[in-house]
Amino acid sequence: MTTTFSSQPSSPGIDSAYAWIRLGISMLLATIGGVGMWAVVVVLPAVQAEFGVDRAAASMPYTATIVGFAVGNVVVGRAIDRVGYWIPALIASVALGTGFLLASLTTSILQFTLAQGLLIGVGTSAIFGPLIADISHWFNRRRGVAVTAAAAGSYLAGAVWPMAMPYVMQSEGWRFTYGAIGVVCVATMVPLILLLRRGAPRAAAPGSPGSRPVQPISLSPAALQMLLVVAGLGCCVAMSMPQVHIVAYCMDLGYGMARGADMLSIMMVAGVVSRLASGFLADRIGGVKTLLIGSVLQGLSLLFYIPFDGLASLYVVSLVFGLSQGGIVPCYAIIVREYMPAREAGQRVGVVIMATIFGMAIGGWMSGWIYDMTGSYAAAFLNGVAWNLLNIAAMVLLLWKARRSAAAMA
Repeated sequence: MTTTFSSQPSSPGIDSAYAWIRLGISMLLATIGGVGMWAVVVVLPAVQAEFGVDRAAASMPYTATIVGFAVGNVVVGRAIDRVGYWIPALIASVALGTGFLLASLTTSILQFTLAQGLLIGVGTSAIFGPLIADISHWFNRRRGVAVTAAAAGSYLAGAVWPMAMPYVMQSEGWRFTYGAIGVVCVATMVPLILLLRRGAPRAAAPGSPGSRPVQPISLSPAALQMLLVVAGLGCCVAMSMPQVHIVAYCMDLGYGMARGADMLSIMMVAGVVSRLASGFLADRIGGVKTLLIGSVLQGLSLLFYIPFDGLASLYVVSLVFGLSQGGIVPCYAIIVREYMPAREAGQRVGVVIMATIFGMAIGGWMSGWIYDMTGSYAAAFLNGVAWNLLNIAAMVLLLWKARRSAAAMA
């Protein structure tokens, strides 16, 4: 079986010029492949109208995409731990392109849903958790920056594709648009992935420049994994409230759909800035502290949505929310690399990312259910704050355990 790590004690590839080139390729790959998470949202009204189904049935393809994406992060993550990144990513990219082509030919909502979940959702997963796990092997001194930069590709995809797709759909329809996306994905992602065939190097030898050994912590790997899963679920149930419902919230307040869409765009752009800034901060103070800062600020932002419901203040709060939450999810990958063996990074990161995705799905539904029960989003924002406190508690516990272990070894 092929191994992803060099047999040498250290590799010149770590922190090298090639590593930075690889990061640039990874960001471009994520920006292209990230279309799998956004395209179904853009075509949903057209698909609903053509197949003649209600909104609940039309939403099933998105749910299937989320589930496929979540499961794919674990499956593809395990695969890269065994055989390296490029082979699983190549298979996933072909599946992604094929999924778009087949979805453009479907004749029922069920067929469309299956193409979204089994091919597009799973195929897209290769450009998130597995990608950031792979890039983490190539950096020691600037690992935080590298991980968050690679993760920023998914937000860039959310800024680029939803703006480009409507122009094609207006003239050619959603089926042509989906088919074109499939061709673009295969034609661009396959060559990019072939540029990433070099196997990930082993971490730098202890004591060498830029080396970053696994840090001690008084938790078993299973307990640490479970703690990160709980934290990921909590932060993303909270995170989903504004991201999923900000448009509806603005419409309830009488500001209209366009204003809500503007605020969502502000969140995404601010999220890119937040991810990059969090990477620089994590390289200085560590992933746990960086995540804790982001989580506290996210909780405060959620609280600010309740009293500050004027149009101008909502724009400001949405900006603050985006700057707070963007760096949280990539920090889980940084924490995994800080406290767990490199050879398990793909699987460990994939499991936590799966928890965050399920958190987004549960939180989006839960906020809508609370709104239906109360007739207001105030209780939904407070529910988000409560889940956010669960994330903070998990991070505080992790930080305390890490400090105890470090003190015991001093």
